[in-house]
Amino acid sequence: MYRSFLFVTAASAAVLSFSLSADAQQLAALSPGSNVETVTVTAQRDFRPGALKSDIVKTEVIDANQFSRLDAQNLNQAIDFNPGISVQTECSVCNAREITLNNLPGRYTTLMIDGVPLFSSLSSTYGLDSVSVRGTQSIEIARGAGASLIAPEALAGVVNIVTRRPEHLELEASAEVGNQGSRIFSGYIGGVLDNRWSASLTTSYNKHDSVDNDGNGISEYTGYERALAGIALFGDLPYDIKAKLRLDYAYEDRGGGAMGDDYNAIESSTSGNPFNWSAGVHGSPSPDGWYAPDGSGFIPYDDGRGGHAEIVSTRRASIIGTIDGRFSANFDWRVAFGYARNVQHSFYEFSTYDGDGDQLYSELSARYHIDNAVITGGLNYRFEDLASRGHTADGANNDGIDNYTYRTPGAFLQFYDTFFDSAVETNASVRYDDHNIFGAIVSPRFNLLWHHTDSLSSFFSIGRGYRAPTSFFEQDHGILDTTRIVRQINHPETSDNASYALNYVNDRLSVTVSYNYNEIHHFAILDPSAIDTFGNPITLFTEAAKPVTVQGIDFSGSYRLLPSTVVALGAEAFKYDFEPGTLVFSRPDWKLYASVAWDYGAWDLFARVTVTGPQNLAKFYDYANTQQYDFDGTPMMNWSPVFATIDLKASYALSENWSVFAGADNVFDDRQTDHEGPLWIDSAGDLDTTHIWGPLQGRYVYGGVKVSL
Repeated sequence: MYRSFLFVTAASAAVLSFSLSADAQQLAALSPGSNVETVTVTAQRDFRPGALKSDIVKTEVIDANQFSRLDAQNLNQAIDFNPGISVQTECSVCNAREITLNNLPGRYTTLMIDGVPLFSSLSSTYGLDSVSVRGTQSIEIARGAGASLIAPEALAGVVNIVTRRPEHLELEASAEVGNQGSRIFSGYIGGVLDNRWSASLTTSYNKHDSVDNDGNGISEYTGYERALAGIALFGDLPYDIKAKLRLDYAYEDRGGGAMGDDYNAIESSTSGNPFNWSAGVHGSPSPDGWYAPDGSGFIPYDDGRGGHAEIVSTRRASIIGTIDGRFSANFDWRVAFGYARNVQHSFYEFSTYDGDGDQLYSELSARYHIDNAVITGGLNYRFEDLASRGHTADGANNDGIDNYTYRTPGAFLQFYDTFFDSAVETNASVRYDDHNIFGAIVSPRFNLLWHHTDSLSSFFSIGRGYRAPTSFFEQDHGILDTTRIVRQINHPETSDNASYALNYVNDRLSVTVSYNYNEIHHFAILDPSAIDTFGNPITLFTEAAKPVTVQGIDFSGSYRLLPSTVVALGAEAFKYDFEPGTLVFSRPDWKLYASVAWDYGAWDLFARVTVTGPQNLAKFYDYANTQQYDFDGTPMMNWSPVFATIDLKASYALSENWSVFAGADNVFDDRQTDHEGPLWIDSAGDLDTTHIWGPLQGRYVYGGVKVSL
């Protein structure tokens, strides 16, 4: 960690020193009295860290310039490493990933595309890696339950992708190669078809090998092959009607555990020991297996490559459309619709799982303006289902084990008004949903924005949201070894949320300090360890008796030191109150963030450091009930160490259209496996894959070329 601090200090100093000498004239341009437009919070469009969208709901924005600077290819890469926002890996073998807002479980984050929520539990588990940011104008993030009027199930908040409309002929293409067998090719073309219509096409292809850092033959980072394509159409129709249509298709094959991408060969390997269980820190005394910590004896491994492999194939197609128009100057309307189908085939250590999920969304809404006041009302209908087929590792049929069908018609109403010469903006909203399983659900929310000055504003929100829990197996792999689910849950998960944020912004400085409080009631739990009266393994679908409470404070800010140089700092600290065994997957007590971006002439340089504080592994992983051990019988650490990661990228413009770039993520190769592995055994020697608190991929070095027209 200390070498990371020393390096980023030296790197930052070098960049700043060079920039200061090169930009002396630019610095003078920012001196007091110079003719520089002042940016206020009510017209904020410069989305530096710490700046917010000009909206009554506190909304953080990441724009396309930041995607490029981060070398982000997909949604997860674009939004990770921001205060209060992270991407959490929930399995060291299949690398299931979720977006967590305010450190709440990823299932409480709703992803929307152009304001349409169209991702289910099934499609979010692996699908977020397959959401390309090519052709994206910005990503808007609103944290808090009920932050979106049309997405009450977002107990942690919403992430909304805004599709870019081309205004002229645009062409972007890039090719990138890296270590770990990485190859990335992407392209975007957009243009104006005539004076009313525009269109764009995005494509990308990404292939990456599995990564095994501790040498035991089992990957910590999955290999994958991923291809994405999307078409967007934009139209200006008569009567001031604007329409947008977006079609997307994604396919991905990923494999973790046993190394290699010949998945048929891996699945058919059913005997022998291809792994070295003695490799790595705290490896077993024997390469052929391990000893049960309770002293019951040696457990040899004899299940071949297939016995420790998780192979997932995903295919997803979606269509999203929005139409906006006006009845009159002060009366406008909106129609939105979307449909997605997600098909997944999975091989989990001899268990098989095929899931087909459909999601449908439709909305009709209108807004009426009366002076400064606005009344918004609407109706929407949401449909979500899952149909699954599969077998346990022993060959027992468990078709339909987690099937569900949710139908939810809803209505919403919102009042907006301003007071004190528009210094104070307020809105109050309420939703009514008639869920086919959980019945009538009411979700109220109140927001207030107080402009203290042109540069200083306060945001306050309080409200409630709900989520209809699903028994989708990814919440716990153990469900695949059971023959049925016994449903003991009678309530939707609900969240009471309150937040406050203070934002200051001018032409050089932007700062936001936030406090968030979230209390989750009826927290859903899957327990696959139960046995029925006939001796069959079953899964109990239950809810926690005690609410789960997460509260935190975070800071995000940036300072434009020079026209070419922006320095950003961030921090977060969280407090958790939950019963062990409910809020699983460890979370840090605090994090620190720092970055410097320098853009001068042909050069564009970026450096970032992220420091992750300690994590209470004993509580999050419930050692009191299930102590976790390394393969040598050593108990897993009670607390994770503090660690830091460094990311660097440099880009150089060869001409107006061509540029080359190179970079490295996790420069000093900090890895969890240097301390302990993500695999663990319980006292009886049973194996699991979920002990995760640190980086699993290791150092990634890349370089490439980009063309833009």
